[in-house]
Amino acid sequence: MRLSTITHKPVRAAVAAAIGLGVVAGGAALAEAATGTVKTTGANLTVRSGPGTSYRAVGSLAKGTRVDITCQTRGTTVSGPYGTSSWWDKIGSGRFVADAYIYTGSDGRVAPLCGGVSSTPSGVKDDYPYRGQGTGVDPWNFYKGQCTSFAAWRVNHNLGIRFSNSYKGQHWGNAEHWDNAARAAGIPVYKTPKVGDIAVRSSGTYGHVAYVAKVNADGTFMVEEYNHVRSDTYSYRKAHRGTDADGFTDFIRFKG
Repeated sequence: MRLSTITHKPVRAAVAAAIGLGVVAGGAALAEAATGTVKTTGANLTVRSGPGTSYRAVGSLAKGTRVDITCQTRGTTVSGPYGTSSWWDKIGSGRFVADAYIYTGSDGRVAPLCGGVSSTPSGVKDDYPYRGQGTGVDPWNFYKGQCTSFAAWRVNHNLGIRFSNSYKGQHWGNAEHWDNAARAAGIPVYKTPKVGDIAVRSSGTYGHVAYVAKVNADGTFMVEEYNHVRSDTYSYRKAHRGTDADGFTDFIRFKG
């Protein structure tokens, strides 16, 4: 849906999420490894070669199976018995399972980060001025708490560009229209990300936009966003190129 003017706030279903925290409850240090128990509704849990549903299946585990978790990393967001989470547990060489299906006794991270995946970089934080607000219009003429409002904040705050919903004579509207608006405005749109880009996914009812905070050596990238993992809430996660709910297909480069 593309709106020529803001008249109605797009309604998205709130997603109940269990986002991993940096430490376990009580502030105790993370162990070198952890154990967990598989919980499914009956079918076996698929083991993947990497942290995401797009990786090939390399096995399966029955309900009640105990697993040793050597480390954890971000990947595809998955909903399971323990909520919705983008954490994946490494249980062996080239073997990963979605943490949403593993009982560990904690909603947070219980094992070290896997090698090659760093913690949140310095300077990456939720500094969005309207956090906690899910109604009303921001100064850039987007709805507060939405992905578009947060992306507009990042373009203004991080890139120093006076961006708004009418930037360069275009109506940017919902996220799924941003790549076309950028092209019409003469702003380059790429298929591979660079830090500072606005990542765009046009699929879905309204699409999604996020700010690229880091590009990883394996081609994945870290994004800051609002209203994806949880409704009207900030998240920092690993993403990839693709048309699924955790992927992005286009990258707007406001600054070369």
